[in-house]
Amino acid sequence: MEYRPTRRSTLLLGLGLAAVPATALVTRYASSADAAVQAVNLDDPAKKEIAMKVVCSAENSSLNWKNYYKYIEDIDDGRGYTAGIIGFCSGTHDMLELVELYSQRKAGNILQKYLPALREVDGSDSHEGLDPNYTRDWATAAKDTVFQQCQNDERDRVYFRPAVSQGKSDGVRALGQFAYYDAIVMHGDGGDSTSFRNIRKRALGKAKPPAQGGNETTWLNAFLDARVWAMKQEEAHSDTSRVDTAQRVWLRNGNLDLNTPLDWKVYGDSYHIG
Repeated sequence: MEYRPTRRSTLLLGLGLAAVPATALVTRYASSADAAVQAVNLDDPAKKEIAMKVVCSAENSSLNWKNYYKYIEDIDDGRGYTAGIIGFCSGTHDMLELVELYSQRKAGNILQKYLPALREVDGSDSHEGLDPNYTRDWATAAKDTVFQQCQNDERDRVYFRPAVSQGKSDGVRALGQFAYYDAIVMHGDGGDSTSFRNIRKRALGKAKPPAQGGNETTWLNAFLDARVWAMKQEEAHSDTSRVDTAQRVWLRNGNLDLNTPLDWKVYGDSYHIG
């Protein structure tokens, strides 16, 4: 799959990054017994909820990710309509797969009639066969819990589970698994140079993950360096604050288990999870 867009990126070009104070000690999280107890993977339900909120802060300037099943718009990034909780796109195949799954689970649903058009526009930014009512019908479908569950399941199948699985294989903890997830959400895992797998490959030229005998912090810094490089290859992704004032801050603080409380900034906006 081709790399993913962000919803806000096209609206926020040129914003300066907020300065990040480096006042927290590395031992703030890593040295406590409580942190050891909380050292669980990102697919732990509580950790997964954190991941959903943090990604939503970057994608929608909100922590309320469940409010975005109904979201749909064309952000003029060449990928047609971007919609739902993770930015399924009519031009990048994942929206088609989502509506196909919805139609398997609920025949005759309000979006099923758009399947021929979605197949035609796949790989392009065209709205042919979708306008004028597709956005309205998407919003109607989003009230259906069956469609909401389809969005959850496709998010997990295409983005979340592959990221967590690779993170476990590399021997990184919840923060590293989240860094992988955020990268695959934005960039996808196709064959282009900025895809998740090639971001990881680029990082491997600089460091080794823990599973290969490397230091976890060193590896994640190398991965985030490669991620920033990938983001800067496209103007729409050139604001790298979702790395610089979020993931990199937690890494510098030694919060490899992504334990709360969490404070971060994206596009200059501040967020907190207690």
